[in-house]
Amino acid sequence: MEEYDLLIIGAGPAGLTAGIYGARSGLKTKILEAMMVGGQTALSPMIENYPGFPEIDGQGLMKAFRDHAERYVEIEEGFEVEEIRPTEGGFIVKSDDEELRSSAVILATGAEHRKLGVPGEEELSGKGVSYCATCDGFFFKGKRVVVVGGGNTAVTEAIYLLDIGVDVTLVHRRDQLRADKALGDRYLSKGGSIEWNTVVSRIEGEGKVERVVLKDTVTGEEREMAVDGVFISVGIVPKTELARRLGVETDETGYVIVDKKQATNVQGVYAAGDITGGVRQIVTGCGQGAIAALSAYEYITHEKWSQ
Repeated sequence: MEEYDLLIIGAGPAGLTAGIYGARSGLKTKILEAMMVGGQTALSPMIENYPGFPEIDGQGLMKAFRDHAERYVEIEEGFEVEEIRPTEGGFIVKSDDEELRSSAVILATGAEHRKLGVPGEEELSGKGVSYCATCDGFFFKGKRVVVVGGGNTAVTEAIYLLDIGVDVTLVHRRDQLRADKALGDRYLSKGGSIEWNTVVSRIEGEGKVERVVLKDTVTGEEREMAVDGVFISVGIVPKTELARRLGVETDETGYVIVDKKQATNVQGVYAAGDITGGVRQIVTGCGQGAIAALSAYEYITHEKWSQ
C-alpha cells in the first residue's frame, strides 16, 4: 500500500491549490479526482472576477491551475474514492481497486448541480435538458431554449448561449435577478428576454424536449412554451457523502463545518472549497485550499515531532 503524508480528494480550485501548498511544504502529496480536473469551474463559459484574468473561460483558467499544480504534485484522475477509513496514525483512502494511506486528508469534493425536481427533468436529461451551457450549447445554435435561474451562473450561461446564436429566455422565480447588475444589463442588451415571477413546472416531449409548462408564481396560471432545450442553473448542493460517512459534521444546509484552519471535527481531516459553503467563489476556494494544506502540514509535522 502506497503511503502519503497528505491526500486531497477533489481537483477543483481548492484541491489544486491545496496540492501546490502541500507539496511545496515538503509533504508527500497526491490529488485524487473521480471525474474532471477543474470541477464546476471548468464548465463556466466566462469568468471575469478572478484577479489577474479580466476575462477567461473556466476551462482555460483550470488548465493554468492544473499546469501549475503538476509542477509539484501528482494528480490521479478516475480515482473515485469509495471510503475513507480512520486507522492508526492516519487514514486509508479506498477506491474499488486501490488503497492508499495518508496521515491527513483534505476534502475538496465540491458540489453538484441542484435539480428542479419537476416531471420530465430526469426522463429528458441529455435529450434537451442540460446543466452545462459550455458542454451542450453548441447543439442548440439557431434553436430556442430556456435558462432556469437568476444568479450569476445562470445569467453568464444565458449570455454565452446568446453569443453562439441560441434564442434564450431566462426563467426566474422572482421579480429581480440575484445576479450582478452588470451581468443582467449585458444579457438584456444582447437581446435576451426574461420571464419574471415564473417557474418551470413540467418539461415535456416525445424522446426529446419539445416544450415547457411555465407557472406564474403570483397568479398560479400555467401556460406552455415551445422550446428545444432547458438549461438548469438553480444552484448547487455539496458533495458530502464521503465526509458524512467519515463522521464529519455538517450544518443544517449540508455544508461541512470547519474552523479558521479549515479543520473539521475529525482530527486530521480538513475541508476546502464549495463543500464548506459560504460565498463559493474561485478565489475563496483557493484561499481555503492554501489554509487547509498549511494546517495539515502543521498537524503532520507536530504529530511526527511528538513521536
